[in-house]
Amino acid sequence: MEARDSLTALQDLYQDLIAISTSQLPTIERLCLNLEAHVSDFKRLLDKPVKSEASRKSLSSGTIEVNGTKFTINPEFQEEALQLADGLELDELQSARLLVLGQELSGILDRPALACAIIHFHQTRQTLLDCLRILLRQSQDVRLDEDIRHTLLRLVGLVLETKDGTASNGSSYTRKCFAAMEGCEKWLYSIAERIQGAVTLGQASTPTFKEIMDLQQESLTQQHEALGAIVTYLVEGGYTIVDNFLNILDYVPTLNQWGAVAVHYVPILISFTRQFGFADGSANLHEARSINTKLINSKESRSWGLTHLQAAMTTWWLAEYSGFYFDQIPGSPIQGVNLEAELISRTETFFQALHDGALQCTLSICLRIRSDEWNNPARTALTRSLLGDAPTLPIDATLMTSEFQELIMEQFDNFTTAFITNMPDTLRRFKVEEDDQRRRLLASAQNNIQNGIAEHDRHLERFLVIMSYAYEERADAAESFWTDTDGNLYGFLQWASRRQSTPCVSAFCELFRAISVEADSALSAHKFLLEESSVSHSRYRRSISLSWSQMFEELDFYASKIREHPVATFPSGNIGLAKSKPVEIDEPESPVMLECYLRLIGHLCSQNEEVRSWVLAHPTFHVIDILFALSSNTIPSRIRACAYATLRALLSRKTLEFGFRVWTALDQWVTTGFSHTPGVPRPTKVLSAPNWAAGVTFETVSSSFEEANAFVLMLQALVTPSADTGSLNDALQFPEQLGTAYRMAGIEPYIDVALNRILAGVVPQLEILVESRILSISALEFAISCLSSFNDDLIIIANSAKLPIEDSMRSSSLATYIRLHPFSRTMEWFFNDRVIAVLFSTAIYDISSLTKSLPDSPMVIAVLRSIEVMTLVMNMQSTFLDIVRPSNKSSAVGQRQSIMNPSLASFEDNVANYPAIIVALGMYCGSGHDSLVLASLTLLEKLSTSRKLNAALPSKRGSKMVGNRLVGILQQNNDQQAIAKSLIAAMAFDERELNLGPNAPGYNIKLAILNFLEHTLRVSPEKANIAHILLGFECTGDSVIIGDGGLFAHGLSLFHAIVQLINDYPSGNEESLLSWFLILKQRALQILKTLWTASSTSSNVMSELRGVGFLSALWMQQVLVDPSTSWDGLPLQSSSFCFTEDSVMGTVAYFGQRRVLLEYSSSNYRLLVPEAAASSKMEMLSTFLGSTMTAIGAESNLSLFDVLDFLELNEEQFLLRPETNFLVDLDLTIGSELAPDGVTTYYNLNLTQELLDLMRNLFLKNGRISDEASDVAFMNEAHQLLLYLNSENNRKQLSFARMEVLVAWVDLATILVESEDLDENVRSSLVLQTLQVISPKLEFYVSATRPEALILSRFVQILLAQLAATKNLTPEGGRAGDVTSDRLFQVFRISLRGIHNTDADGALRETLYNVCYRYLTLESSVSHFPAGRRPNLLNFKDAGTKLIDIISDDAYGGEGTCRVTALLLLEALNTMAIEDGSTYMVESMMRTNFIVVLVESIDDIPRELRETPSYDIDLLLTCYQSKFSLLLTISQSRSGATHVLNAGLFSSIRNSGLFSADLDLGLEMDTPRALVRFHELLLALLRVVIAVVMTRGHQNEYTIDQARGFLIEYRPLIVATFKRQANIGGLKIDDETNIRLLDEVVDCFVLLISLTDFLEHEEKRNTQNLRHGRFS
Repeated sequence: MEARDSLTALQDLYQDLIAISTSQLPTIERLCLNLEAHVSDFKRLLDKPVKSEASRKSLSSGTIEVNGTKFTINPEFQEEALQLADGLELDELQSARLLVLGQELSGILDRPALACAIIHFHQTRQTLLDCLRILLRQSQDVRLDEDIRHTLLRLVGLVLETKDGTASNGSSYTRKCFAAMEGCEKWLYSIAERIQGAVTLGQASTPTFKEIMDLQQESLTQQHEALGAIVTYLVEGGYTIVDNFLNILDYVPTLNQWGAVAVHYVPILISFTRQFGFADGSANLHEARSINTKLINSKESRSWGLTHLQAAMTTWWLAEYSGFYFDQIPGSPIQGVNLEAELISRTETFFQALHDGALQCTLSICLRIRSDEWNNPARTALTRSLLGDAPTLPIDATLMTSEFQELIMEQFDNFTTAFITNMPDTLRRFKVEEDDQRRRLLASAQNNIQNGIAEHDRHLERFLVIMSYAYEERADAAESFWTDTDGNLYGFLQWASRRQSTPCVSAFCELFRAISVEADSALSAHKFLLEESSVSHSRYRRSISLSWSQMFEELDFYASKIREHPVATFPSGNIGLAKSKPVEIDEPESPVMLECYLRLIGHLCSQNEEVRSWVLAHPTFHVIDILFALSSNTIPSRIRACAYATLRALLSRKTLEFGFRVWTALDQWVTTGFSHTPGVPRPTKVLSAPNWAAGVTFETVSSSFEEANAFVLMLQALVTPSADTGSLNDALQFPEQLGTAYRMAGIEPYIDVALNRILAGVVPQLEILVESRILSISALEFAISCLSSFNDDLIIIANSAKLPIEDSMRSSSLATYIRLHPFSRTMEWFFNDRVIAVLFSTAIYDISSLTKSLPDSPMVIAVLRSIEVMTLVMNMQSTFLDIVRPSNKSSAVGQRQSIMNPSLASFEDNVANYPAIIVALGMYCGSGHDSLVLASLTLLEKLSTSRKLNAALPSKRGSKMVGNRLVGILQQNNDQQAIAKSLIAAMAFDERELNLGPNAPGYNIKLAILNFLEHTLRVSPEKANIAHILLGFECTGDSVIIGDGGLFAHGLSLFHAIVQLINDYPSGNEESLLSWFLILKQRALQILKTLWTASSTSSNVMSELRGVGFLSALWMQQVLVDPSTSWDGLPLQSSSFCFTEDSVMGTVAYFGQRRVLLEYSSSNYRLLVPEAAASSKMEMLSTFLGSTMTAIGAESNLSLFDVLDFLELNEEQFLLRPETNFLVDLDLTIGSELAPDGVTTYYNLNLTQELLDLMRNLFLKNGRISDEASDVAFMNEAHQLLLYLNSENNRKQLSFARMEVLVAWVDLATILVESEDLDENVRSSLVLQTLQVISPKLEFYVSATRPEALILSRFVQILLAQLAATKNLTPEGGRAGDVTSDRLFQVFRISLRGIHNTDADGALRETLYNVCYRYLTLESSVSHFPAGRRPNLLNFKDAGTKLIDIISDDAYGGEGTCRVTALLLLEALNTMAIEDGSTYMVESMMRTNFIVVLVESIDDIPRELRETPSYDIDLLLTCYQSKFSLLLTISQSRSGATHVLNAGLFSSIRNSGLFSADLDLGLEMDTPRALVRFHELLLALLRVVIAVVMTRGHQNEYTIDQARGFLIEYRPLIVATFKRQANIGGLKIDDETNIRLLDEVVDCFVLLISLTDFLEHEEKRNTQNLRHGRFS
């Protein structure tokens, strides 16, 4: 609908405006067009058509028109529309149209139509205001490109109608904004009344009502805030006049509630004071004086509803207004005015405003909108003490956006700067009066007298803390203190740091922290604090009270007091903890001062390495000792927390040596550091004194939130890998002998206190929720450091590499590393019930609360960290359970308490106890927090791919069988719908996302969703799983169906969103194909492939895809590539292509896309064949051939032959293995991974890098690397080797991916050429065209002996077979015959060259033999080929005698079917030689003695039959048949028959014993199959014998005599065969095959008898025998 499109357009505009600030806007032109299209919307602002009688009557007519379409509406709809109109104060017809849109959105948002309509209405208003707010802000940003800023200013002029006038013409628009703000306030008041009325009537408990009211309140408050920001920018841009200021001064005094609405006016008021009260502002002195009179001196000035806001406004105004008189020359420019009296009056007014709570009001705003959710206790306590009993803002004021918070802080910055600049005397008076009051107060306390002063004023402290808030997290603004050392701000620092009281020191430290962010500012602050530094260009003489020496002296003073405290011996009795006497502190503010000192030191050390090094190297201030001394239990808990925090700051970027030093100091302090007070029981004999002290220490540490949190954060810094240990993580971060004097070595007690005592003990007991979250975050981050720093690759290397691992590690041994590393103990705790309970409770939160929270809020971070811990535990549990834990058990010394739940075999078992985690992870995908979404998807993928969690649930009585545990969890409360909708929203294509690159949050979320779905489907594609149900299918048991009325049935499911994403997402830009585009589409296509290939979803998915025209859409998207195509900016020929991961991965993804396209095309065509959909098949075939029918007619696309372009992408610029000196014996196969083909291996670069690091450690120890030169040589060698391995991996990935897509292409082409639907002429034309296309590629790959050659040559076999099956291959004569012959001859010639190639393997030669054989048989069967193009022996003679030798070798000793194909080819060649009357083949085979070998192989038939496994018998018999067929062909030439006979044919037959079988007695295997084999062998040999006899001729008596001898010798077999044929005696043969073969055997015997005149000869011989008295 139009309204929906309007919101989408506004959201797109908002994204473009945001992109300006991040310099990611591709073109300003698009932004200009969008802004110009919405100028009218900006002008209308929040104006809306109000209710009218005419609209109400039109609505009651029963029909409405929406975007040109008429709808008939029922009474229920009319009633709901009227309800909407009343709720929004909107025209009835407009409300009805909005309600129609709400019905459309209802299914998407899973809310009632009325709620959806209200949501859309307010979203549109909010987005419009946000766009205007950003437009105004960006137009005033001087850091923007000048052209962009000028364009934005022009567009602002169009909105404000100031293009042809002055900027102040925007005052009318400002009044419009004021009116809109007042409208929002009235609306909020109306909603509050409705809620109160509903409570009275008992309707407030309705969930829908409450949701709508809460939503409107929140949205209207945000709109009011946005309007406040807009007016502020209008003021700062000079678009307002004095009357606007006066109007706001008339309205604000009417406010009577101190809340968010009132605060929204604060930046407006301050910006007005700066605009019209500033000496260099828009107003002159007379106008400023009139404003001053209205604000301060008139009667109305006392009538504000919020008196403290009035007081604050007075200070804001006077701070600016005083600038008019600050540098005023003597003599008033205004007649009759006493400037000195006015100065006194202003000063008194200012102090009266302070007395009325002006600074408290400002400070309360700071405290609430800068609400430190991360609990900065020192500053929060200081701020609250400064506020006293002043009114504070309610909680709802914290809902302000970060942009508005920043805006207010900018205004407070302006106020403080103006006050410092324009009222320095007032500022000095602060200090003088407050110091005097403090002295008098302390004196009265010491002398115990009353002087009327209850407490001193603390205005200077408040001012300093306000400044700290104003500059916090505003590094650019803070730089102004340090860049101009002659400026007012730097001078203020010098003045404020002198002769400070204890309270002011604390406040000044807070300011100092705020302005020393980032390294440069921190270094400037460090120099400021150095007493020795001098600033010659300063206006003031420095006499600084706050300095490094002051802080060090104060800290050392209190640490010395602790050292002087007497240490008592351990008393006897039970273990307990008594309160120690606290160290005396001089002033009540001293603890806060010490906290601020510690926080400032820690802050500066964490920000700048130079400062940290200086503090650690200080000759007199031993910071580590001082900090541990200040951690005594006689010191307040908060100071101890600050000491731990400072230690943590000192550990930033720590070295291993420094880490050891702190660990040693910490362990000593834990066991001896706390002072021992009388009354504390002595430890028992079982518990040693150090262990007792450690228990006391840990109990004290965990007694409060602040201390426990700081202590855990310090531990995390200690276990974090040191900066000097590299990425290998082979070093323990603590001394291996730590604690051995009183316990087992290691840091187990510290892990136990962090995870057991604090995470599992303290966290659940904390009553303040935010504290619980923060403490759990700290403990979980500690656990993450412990887990992630363990390098399990070291175990793989130790077990695989020939490397002395013990000598290569920084740790003393691998066993020690495994035993002492915190990984093991941490993993044990995450199999403990108490820790697991806290972990899961932290991970499961209400999604609505989570969505409203800021991304960096404790709630979001706590959930995120718990999810990250779960993911880490699941990733590493196999290492822990299978390797580490057994190893530690076997090497354990003494007994350790078991903390693991023995019933947990794996971490996934916890899901049974906490099933809500599955739903929570799914819901988090719609939270809007990018990092949380990605982490949730990662863990959800881990859980959903677990075999254990995918197991079927046991059936419950009276309920359906649930086929998958996770599916059952989602279906229990129908949560899958809400989760799926959030995923659908995330998968929506956003064109602006393309401009942000692969780091765009939306892109990464899309990729994570696709990865989750793909991996989940891969685990169980045939059975229902969580991916199916989220994609939109319905799952019942193991079945997957499409339900009626669901998202899938309506085309709104996640499945359809993925299809739409594939159609919408491009493959690149105009200059290059981009890897991140290609990878995303390839993953999406892979999901669809998994679905259409799985039997459970195939039919539904194929039908749905066919219904949306997916096939034609895919083919239309294909782009042509060639070697010059750019992949992420690099062509394949580029020398750096092989090292560029993005380019290689993009190419691989492109291959993957093309493969899935071809596989889908094949599947689709196969599916249509049995359905006999002729028209669909013809449309599909047309698409394959390059033309697709669309709604606008035929459109061209890449054809089947065009998409073979990927074969042009051959990797050529890849490296050879470099020569090595240090790394000669390096085993590169460690951790290598197999590709899906089971053959290709990929090097593990991470493992190899770690192996190289270990080798470097070894060489450094054994002296092989002895100087810098040898170290550089080793590093260069390692670098070159890694480059080579990376290049090899990339080459293999490209080759494997190209092979896969080639297989898919061949499969599709095969289906097409074998399709029965093709006309013979079309088929033959398609075959010949295919041959033309692939022949050059076949020639290239055959010559290079690449794997692609085997695939293409096998495909050529299929093509030739199809040509052979064509009845009319070519017409007689003409060009067609020439073309056909040329195509065939080309592949024949290529095959001959391939056979001749010595690098070709047996499989390739076998295929090429087949191609040649099919070609020869095809040519011989076609009579219309031109005679000159027929093959002849000259082709083989040209190839050389080596060709025949190769074929003969394979025919004799080839493997498998290669031998058969070689024999067949030799047979075909012999046939051709016989036809040509040539003896070349016979002579060639005799030259190699092949005929003799062939004949002699008959001898071995019985032995080979006995030795060959039964499964290879058929292949062996086929080989025999091929041999005998070749012998038969050879014997058909006179020379061949002679050679066969001379080779001992009859002798070999006799030796084989085949003809010696006695059929009357039967065979060993007297079965039909055995008889068939026997008869086939007899028949084949008989044919050879007959051919020899016939070829040699009747006149060759020698041959005839041998044949007659053969007949005589095997007369029993001949007689038995004749008898069997006549069914005389013996076994009766009744199967047709044996009968036919027996008949042929008999015919052969008869023929041989006839050829040799055997009967006549025998009769004659018998006659002679009778004549000589002998029997025959």
